[in-house]
Amino acid sequence: MHRFLFVLIVSISLLSNQSKKKYNKEYYASGALKSEGWTQNNKKNGFWKFYHPSKKISQQGHFKADKREKYWYFYGQNGNLIKEGHFKNDEKTDWWLFYDAQGMINHKCQLANNTKNGYCLKYTNKQLTSAEKYKNGKKIKEWHSLKSFKKENKLSDLK
Repeated sequence: MHRFLFVLIVSISLLSNQSKKKYNKEYYASGALKSEGWTQNNKKNGFWKFYHPSKKISQQGHFKADKREKYWYFYGQNGNLIKEGHFKNDEKTDWWLFYDAQGMINHKCQLANNTKNGYCLKYTNKQLTSAEKYKNGKKIKEWHSLKSFKKENKLSDLK
């Protein structure tokens, strides 16, 4: 009976240690920080940051069981934001924003399964210049004025 209790206690202890969250850091060969974030059961879980070899941040967001989830930000070598958007089960989904070299929004697109699927809104100097509609990554329509867009679509489609 004592032996059974001992085995049971050791088993429970081992299982509880496996599910504990642990903060990890990974480094480049140069010694610069490559990534940092939380793991649970040896999988990325929770918030993570990744860095370029230059030590500037390259991306940040959440993981669930080693898959990207929720909202993510991606940065260029110079530290400028280049894109941001939603992940679900490690795939890009919903609205994504893309930035030009000056940090201005260049275009916004609806994505599903890592592919343009819905509307893309194009901007020049903070002004909306056109809208495009995609289905499974293929452009099916383009508009260059709000009036022509509203003739065929509802503004609520852009939510």
